[in-house]
Amino acid sequence: MQRFIILRLLQGLLAVFAISLIVFSLSRVAGDPLAAILDDESGKEQIELLRAQWGLDEPLHVQYFTYMRRLLTGDLGTSFKWDRPVAELILERLPATLQLSAFALLVTGVIAFPVGVISAVKKDSWFDTGGKMFAILGQSAPTFAVGLILMWIFAVQLGWLPTSGKGGVKHMLMPGFALGYYNVAAIMRLTRSSMLDVLDTEYVKLARIKGIPEWRIVWKHCFRNALIGPLTYFSLIFAIVITGSVVIETVFAWPGLGLMVIEAINSKDHITVQAVVMLFALLYVAVNIVTDITYAYVDPRIRYG
Repeated sequence: MQRFIILRLLQGLLAVFAISLIVFSLSRVAGDPLAAILDDESGKEQIELLRAQWGLDEPLHVQYFTYMRRLLTGDLGTSFKWDRPVAELILERLPATLQLSAFALLVTGVIAFPVGVISAVKKDSWFDTGGKMFAILGQSAPTFAVGLILMWIFAVQLGWLPTSGKGGVKHMLMPGFALGYYNVAAIMRLTRSSMLDVLDTEYVKLARIKGIPEWRIVWKHCFRNALIGPLTYFSLIFAIVITGSVVIETVFAWPGLGLMVIEAINSKDHITVQAVVMLFALLYVAVNIVTDITYAYVDPRIRYG
């Protein structure tokens, strides 16, 4: 087990290094960030002074190693657009993104597991057919399209919910559902498939012969054994939801990290973009490592596979 953990940690570090290199390279390909913050009347001396101040006059490999050294010490740099430390900006915006992501996860769990179980129990019924259509639509429709449709129906036509901003629960309903819809569909289908496999096992047939109530068989025996697959995927959803928040926060003007990184991209603020993207990447890699280690602990075959 110790060898497996060390190997996964090394793989994670390699992945983070590769991501940092890609992010750094793409941020430099996007163009000169000084062009976004200086007007046409800025003198050559001022431009050169700013280049030196931001370290943009150094060779690219020197800029990269400087960036990595600062990253390892927690220094994320200063934003071009906001002229503030990026770490402060992230700490300000992160709670809003976590709040929306947690709500999306809640929506996923509350809808996906019960509907997936009932669809399996009532296989080929009208409920199962409707659930499959709901899941197919959820895995086919782009997230931004779901958000725009919800906005048009519940905000524009019915006037029930606010179109944008951050406030109470009403402000979270549309972006939270739009952010979680794809994952609702995926967990629903996975839960239904796992439940069907368990319902067809011999011990379930024996339990029915013994006269055990159907609800007890389904929720106490089948559901527990069918959860392994869905829960493994569910543990990864948190990272997926946070990274997917970029689109939804933009659509609904939700003041989180997703909206901030879009604003930074539009302003060619590569320092802020690098920091947020690296934060998302670290989170995704960390969640994958924890999931793999947990799963290997539960199922020893994975360690030696």
